[in-house]
Amino acid sequence: MKSSILFILFSAIHFMLAAQQIEMLSIGNKTSMRGLSVVTDKIIWVSGSKGIVARSVDSGKTWKWMNVPGYEKKDFRDIEAFDAVTAIVMAIDTPAIILKTTDGGGHWKKVYENKTPGMFLDAMEFWNQQSGIVVGDPVNGKFFIARTFDEGNTWHETSFDKLPAADSGEGCFASSGTNVRSLTLGEACFISGGLKSRFFWKGDPIDLPLLQGATSYGANSIAVRDNKNRKNSLYFVVVGGDFTHDTSSEKNCAITKDAGKTWITPTTPPHGYRSCVEFISSTKLITCGTSGIDVSADGGMNWQLVSKESFHVCRKAKDGKSVFLAGNGKIAKLVWK
Repeated sequence: MKSSILFILFSAIHFMLAAQQIEMLSIGNKTSMRGLSVVTDKIIWVSGSKGIVARSVDSGKTWKWMNVPGYEKKDFRDIEAFDAVTAIVMAIDTPAIILKTTDGGGHWKKVYENKTPGMFLDAMEFWNQQSGIVVGDPVNGKFFIARTFDEGNTWHETSFDKLPAADSGEGCFASSGTNVRSLTLGEACFISGGLKSRFFWKGDPIDLPLLQGATSYGANSIAVRDNKNRKNSLYFVVVGGDFTHDTSSEKNCAITKDAGKTWITPTTPPHGYRSCVEFISSTKLITCGTSGIDVSADGGMNWQLVSKESFHVCRKAKDGKSVFLAGNGKIAKLVWK
């Protein structure tokens, strides 16, 4: 009887995951999109290479595409939007630049610039419209961090003595804008990759049970299930792998159910290198990469491949249920059959 119940439950979960597919919304744009911000089920912003930003206010049916004047050669690896007219976009390398629009992309104001040699921004994250954080690769042996408390209009760099130290060959991947995530009470955590792959929050950084030891190895994205003020209830899922061998599932996912104290690996890992992971609900997740898309219904312990389409980033609506994806020249939506 017990075996029969387990079989039925497994079959139901498998059917539910298999019943999802990808609906293409936009194809053929000559840009690599790694920035994605889904405000509601209708309002979506994306950003990419060649200074391109796009916005939809009708659930992806139509798009307004724009090249930000004066920044046509910039690679906008992350974007954070708050409504149909307000968004902040991040250009990664020297000079590192953050821009803001309050009129739907008609005009952009430079709100931050850093010309330090070697500067490379990786990802932004906001707790709310007022407070946010940006994380960058190590400069002089320490990760770069800056904060904003006024809706991204000004940014304050964390003093060098308070920055977390990086190991040799350790950095962050600007692959989906999700290697830093906000927690309650104004805190944030981030993950690293390369010769060393670690989890940074309070206290000493923690080694992740992911592939590491080469420049293409390690953690790319972290998803957080945060039950507010109960620290030990924090549930993190990290994905990555080796982006030069994107069909390999070796050490490409790690999970902690106790706020980072202990880490485990999935029973069935994602089917290849993954650059982004996102909670859809308290137990369901989606992850994507250049070799495909996986979905999990049990907190990341087992992953089902739903598509071999290549995408860099996947995000759920902040205020809604829709899930969108973006990649090289294409934008899509996760839908039910």
